[in-house]
Amino acid sequence: MKIKKNDKVTLLAGKDKGKTGKVLQVFPEKQRVSVEGLNLLIKHLRPRKEGEKGQRIEFPAPLNISNAMLVCPKCGKTTRVNYKTLEAGSGKKKGQKVRVCKKCKEVID
Repeated sequence: MKIKKNDKVTLLAGKDKGKTGKVLQVFPEKQRVSVEGLNLLIKHLRPRKEGEKGQRIEFPAPLNISNAMLVCPKCGKTTRVNYKTLEAGSGKKKGQKVRVCKKCKEVID
């Protein structure tokens, strides 16, 4: 998956289109991501004990990964992700696969 936990993303579709947030969880088997403060749903909980009040809990629901686009930490623009393997001497292991911004060609990690 091209989007990972703690990445900054912009939503491309849905009720929060155009808003940005941080990725809280990634569900690769379902192709979904959960973004902080976006796509919020309200869940109503019944009272469990006598005299206790019910609650409304707001939580970010997972949305399809195709509706989120990565924001490059270097250039600050929304971008697609490319991959490349590193050569020796670039600070990381030789042959390591890294994500690269398609616009500014900088390594994202």
